[in-house]
Amino acid sequence: MTRISTRIAVLAVVATLGIGGCSSADKPPGCDSLEAVQTTMQQIRNANVAENGLTQLRTDLQQLRRELQQLRTDAEAQFAPQVGAVKTAADQFSTSIAAARDKPDAATLSAVRTALGALQTSIQGLRDAMSGTC
Repeated sequence: MTRISTRIAVLAVVATLGIGGCSSADKPPGCDSLEAVQTTMQQIRNANVAENGLTQLRTDLQQLRRELQQLRTDAEAQFAPQVGAVKTAADQFSTSIAAARDKPDAATLSAVRTALGALQTSIQGLRDAMSGTC
């Protein structure tokens, strides 16, 4: 991996927005799912790209997609649009990481940054929507 692509990937991971967890002991199931998403986002944020490359990010994003599916199941009625937006953004981020891994150039690394911004925005929307519940 080139030095520039490593730096961009590290910046992407560091910039990833975490989700505040739910605090109530008798919280709805969607809150537990939100906490799982939060944990995976923390893993993404702490990924050592220099050591593991972009492969670990792809693995973490696959886990994030599974957890988002569970969150969608748990919170479908109330938060389906926000969960769907996060899933779409995660899919786009995963695709951009795969492209950057295959061809680490300015265009693909820029696409990673753009996709990360969309992922951050969608996660913030989900967090805001769920803040009154969790």
